Amino acid sequence: MTIPQDLAERRVFSGKLGEVVHVPQPDGRVFERFRRPPGVRMVIVSDRGILLTEEYREETGGVDLRLPGGKVFDDYESFAAARAAGSMTGAAEEAVLREAREEVGLVVTDPELITVAQAGATVEWDLYYYLVREFTEAAEGAQPEEGEQIEPVWLTPKEISEAIQQGRMSEWRSVGVLLGLVLPRVFPES
Repeated sequence: MTIPQDLAERRVFSGKLGEVVHVPQPDGRVFERFRRPPGVRMVIVSDRGILLTEEYREETGGVDLRLPGGKVFDDYESFAAARAAGSMTGAAEEAVLREAREEVGLVVTDPELITVAQAGATVEWDLYYYLVREFTEAAEGAQPEEGEQIEPVWLTPKEISEAIQQGRMSEWRSVGVLLGLVLPRVFPES
């Protein structure tokens, strides 16, 4: 299907990490969307359970339990160029390798893409979730960015479920991926 030129999106705001676009609708209404570069999340598993991080998050005003991960691109221009070129999967996998070293001090090999979770219709912010079963400790240990307060912690499936019920995880896409895709597949007995 070809989109009529008069229905093409128009950027109305651009910030450091995102933009707001308007898409005119055939009936005259305007659909508004916020777009930002994608992120990655890693589900790192071993016989100890799943590696999560306790991380201070400004937006929650406290410590949040999270899957390790981060940004795929550090600026919007790099994202826009990669988006115009096609698939994000290669860039996302590179981000997994980088973020594993930085946040939790691991060198991962052979990450497996589990799913791409979308934020919704009005916010375009995809999160690429990778399952990691093979890793070694990085000689230099974790190297978080300045200002990041991150503490890796291994939790069992039961402990993860309890943490979710206690409201200790605020990123609900990660909760959905853990409960709906990972735990039944990786820890079917839990």
